[in-house]
Amino acid sequence: MRADIRHVTEYVYKEPAWDSFNEVRLHPEASARQQLKSFHLLVDPEASSVTTHRDYFGSIVHHVHVHERHQVLRIEAQALVTTKPLTVPPPVPLSALDDLRSEVTEFLIASPRVPKGDWPEIFGVARPGPNDDLSAFLTDLTHQFFHQFSYKPGATSVRTTIQEFAKLQQGVCQDFTHAMLGVCRTLGIPARYVSGYLYSGGEMIGADATHAWPEVLIPGAGWVGFDPTNDVLAGEKHIKIGHGRDYPDVSPVRGTFYGGGQGRLDVEVRVYGEQQQ
Repeated sequence: MRADIRHVTEYVYKEPAWDSFNEVRLHPEASARQQLKSFHLLVDPEASSVTTHRDYFGSIVHHVHVHERHQVLRIEAQALVTTKPLTVPPPVPLSALDDLRSEVTEFLIASPRVPKGDWPEIFGVARPGPNDDLSAFLTDLTHQFFHQFSYKPGATSVRTTIQEFAKLQQGVCQDFTHAMLGVCRTLGIPARYVSGYLYSGGEMIGADATHAWPEVLIPGAGWVGFDPTNDVLAGEKHIKIGHGRDYPDVSPVRGTFYGGGQGRLDVEVRVYGEQQQ
């Protein structure tokens, strides 16, 4: 699939702000499944400086500094990406992970937004045995979460905990993802948080903002994405920006500034796509 992405983040302040420093993670990754054709970052007012680096997890991060006084700050990311269909992972027993866990401990242990807990029991998930098919378990878990929870923008915030989501039974893709990470890690299944975009074509949920889904390590297949918000594998309609332990590791835009007073944040995401022959 060919995807043309426009992501606009706009801060509007009641009073002038200055020395705005923003950390921007909007650069889609390049991988065997995803090819980045172009990327542009536009800042208004013009940035005093823009620098980049790769973070611990390999994502490209832009550091944007706007020194002059302003009451509106607009950061627009433009990207052109092509993606390939995902191959369905083969059957493999859960025990096949035994020799791999020591290499990916950071995606097994607790993190700030995915603490330790009896998450399988809390969410009513039957624990698989060592000989059970890992791929089938993850597909069933994706299906269960899709039907168990309701997608409802505004029901939660970026600070909502997994415990609160378990009680509410409704939220957004971030909540679905943190919950699935909690279940997987508790069961010894390495899982990481992915931030990206979703081309819906009208039939999928969560395309009007950055999207989130978990990637799980499957022996023989590598890291495979499962989208519990839409009850699908993360395939060619999913455009990945980057991954981390949980949301704070890959939050799209965050920063600090002086002045400004009470402000407002507006975000608009558009992903235009077409299937390739």
